[in-house]
Amino acid sequence: MAKIKLIHGREILDSRANSTLEVDVVLEDGSLGRASVPAGASTGRAEAFKIADINKSLENLELLKKNLIGQEASDQTKIDLLMINSDGTSNKENLGANVILALSLAICSASANSAKMPLYKYINEISKSNLSKFSMPTPLFNIINGGKHADNNLQFQEFMIIPMGEKSFKEKLMMGAKIYHQLKNDLTKMNLSVAVGDEGGFAPKLNSNEEALELIVASIQNAGFQPINDVTIGIDIAASSIPDLNAVTYPERPIDYYAGLIEKYPIFLYEDPLGEDDWQSWTELCQKISPRIKLIGDDLYTTNPARLEQGIEKKAANGIIIKPDQIGTLTETFRTVALAKSAHYDVIVSHRSGETESTFIADLAVGIGANFIKSGAPARGERTAKYNELIRIEENL
Repeated sequence: MAKIKLIHGREILDSRANSTLEVDVVLEDGSLGRASVPAGASTGRAEAFKIADINKSLENLELLKKNLIGQEASDQTKIDLLMINSDGTSNKENLGANVILALSLAICSASANSAKMPLYKYINEISKSNLSKFSMPTPLFNIINGGKHADNNLQFQEFMIIPMGEKSFKEKLMMGAKIYHQLKNDLTKMNLSVAVGDEGGFAPKLNSNEEALELIVASIQNAGFQPINDVTIGIDIAASSIPDLNAVTYPERPIDYYAGLIEKYPIFLYEDPLGEDDWQSWTELCQKISPRIKLIGDDLYTTNPARLEQGIEKKAANGIIIKPDQIGTLTETFRTVALAKSAHYDVIVSHRSGETESTFIADLAVGIGANFIKSGAPARGERTAKYNELIRIEENL
């Protein structure tokens, strides 16, 4: 146990060359914790407020420091509540969720170092996840980028491959890398662009979303794997970012279109296939495709326990994306995860499209017992940092 001695913030760049906040926390015993905050391009309406002005973020950090210096760092709940109360709003619009989160994560990291515990074990302890044993999350690799993550004509935002079966995390990572290279070769042979989008996946201009699915199925097979048995597909539609979803799925309703795709392609997961406030359609789709298909809410839930409660009551989904920056503190993140697990939801810990080199979410995924992790393609340093950290954690386990 050690108290907070020093807090220092700085401006750094994220993966889109935008300014973001990094915070160092030093405890009285010399333990250091460091955290940085990512940013999304496709964001949910209910996400906690983020302050874009880096100078204002640093000013607000100075305001929070006054209340945090001298606090016992290991009391994560007390510290997070102190910051929430200091802000005084429901969505953290006074001090900024990005400022509060950077402190929340850095203090957690410093406390883990002080306790001489691996971060994932410390997270498991303070989150009260009560795991019988640690397990590794399955990675979701975004290998074709579209929507707001790429400068191409694909309306759907992420086309992901999902390694299946009882393999090690490292084996699944290497499967993803092999298919990623195969897709690059296949695109090159077709004289299509192999430039990448925000999350490291390729961003070719194609005739349709279905052509992207055809390319992925072919690349899975060309890499020597069997669709469904070895590898399945996940799609993040990011429907709230599409101006007219019905025009994309015409002449079918979106719900019928998605049900039809399942019959044509080895799809295992849909993320945000419908608008973030279209509860009725979510419920209808869930009744139609669950439990066969993972139906995951991101913009729908924004890691917010109040919205998740609505979704559980309405039977709107069977899984949730967890992004700590959507809610603003670790304590609130843990609360949302616990609620999701109590409803038997699949939990997917996720990065953002504007990322930093921080590996915190790798430890978070293992520490809370997440089923899956999203960190983009198996390429680009800010993405592979998370995957490589999971290799190290797996060795430690």
